[in-house]
Order: sequence, then C-alpha cells, then structure tokens
Amino acid sequence: MFKVLSKEVNMSFLKAEWRKLLMANYEIDPKLLLPHVPAGTELDLWDGKCFVSLVGFLFLNTKVLGLKIPFHTNFEEVNLRFYVKRFVNNEWRRGVVFIKEIVPKAALTLIANAVYKEHYETQNMNHSWLNEASQLTVKYEWGKKELTQRAIAICSDKAQEIMAGSKEEFIAEHYWGYAKINNLTTNEYEVVHPKWTHYPVLSTAIDVDFKAEYGNEFEPLNKMKPSFTLLAEGSTISVEQKNQLIF
Repeated sequence: MFKVLSKEVNMSFLKAEWRKLLMANYEIDPKLLLPHVPAGTELDLWDGKCFVSLVGFLFLNTKVLGLKIPFHTNFEEVNLRFYVKRFVNNEWRRGVVFIKEIVPKAALTLIANAVYKEHYETQNMNHSWLNEASQLTVKYEWGKKELTQRAIAICSDKAQEIMAGSKEEFIAEHYWGYAKINNLTTNEYEVVHPKWTHYPVLSTAIDVDFKAEYGNEFEPLNKMKPSFTLLAEGSTISVEQKNQLIF
C-alpha cells in the first residue's frame, strides 16, 4: 500500500523545447544503481542490459508556470541518468532518474532542487551546432571554472524515424521522471512530448571525468566507450506537476 500526496494544479510546471539531445549510453552493472532506485520503481532494462546515459541538450523558449523568466529561457543542460519503471493500473510507466543535472543558471538549480528534489548543479556551459558537408556536429561543454568536460557527436544531417523495438527507442521513449526523496518517498512527474526523430551517429568523442563529476561509483565509465550514441532532434515538451508517493 502507498499514499499519493499531490496538489491539484491544472497548469504544467514547465514548458519548453528540448533540442539536439546527444545521448551517450553506457552499459553498466545494475548493482551500481540500486542505491539510487526510488521507492516503488525498479530498474528498466533493454534486452537484459542496464544503461546509464550522459545527455546534453538545449532548452529553448522555457516557461515556468506559464511565465518566461528573464535571461532563463534558452540554456544548456547536461545530465547523467538511468532508467526505471513503475507498475500502475496494469501497465508500466517507464521513467528516468537523474544522478545529476548541470545547468548554467543558479536560479534554475534552486527551483528544481527545491520543487522536484532533483540533483541540479550550476556550472559554466557552452554548446555549438555545425551543419556542413551533409554532416551535423553537435558539441556540449561544461565545467566548474573552465570548460573541461565535453561531449561531441558527428552525425548525418538527415533526420530519420526511430525504429520500433530498437535500443534507440528504449532510450528516447521514457515519459516519466522519478526522484528519490528517501527510502519510502518518491516524487513522480510526467514528461509529455511527441516521438522524436534522430540523426544517425557517425562518430562520438566523450571527454568527461565521471569520477570527479558524479562520484567514485561512476569511475568505471572513465575507462569505457559508449555502447552506442543517439542524437535526437527533440521537440516541444511539458513537465507536469509532481505527485509525491509514500510507500
């Protein structure tokens, strides 16, 4: 048995566009993630494999509770996330859990950590998108002082549908967010967006110190290459008001 504590609010918490989502996906031992799994959820695997994803993308035209916050409408985000599911009303809700989310604006960190109990951190950030010679190059850079961490993908510039049943669909098609409050309490919220297209990835360069950025438990990623990388075009999105679940 569990209780749902929620406040009836008709307006979405956040609306924006998410664009050029670079998702570098690493297969890891699921035991590493068990301490981070929120109550009421379980790890969501693809073909028996457990993935964490380093994701960089751009927020555009951001509104919080219907309002644009000056100087906080367009900005980068980089996060490290993994995948869970929760069984509700005879179906699975497939969602993501964030280890850390990095943004360049302190106000965003304050709001997200206070309202959704996420793990946001403010760092310097930059990005570039270059389209030439039928190739699309997407780069995200970040760091506490200098821009020392980066993720780059070189892709075909012709967007394609994501194939049903593919590992790319598994990564892209999670429509719920979960945050662990404590061992008995979880925040749950819906993320609404249409299905995305993607750009076939030709090569990837990831220069990230996972141990320094995300903790000792993620040091093994420093010695690994991504199992695969996805570059999704993205779309308009909305993040709905959260429910607090007590188990």
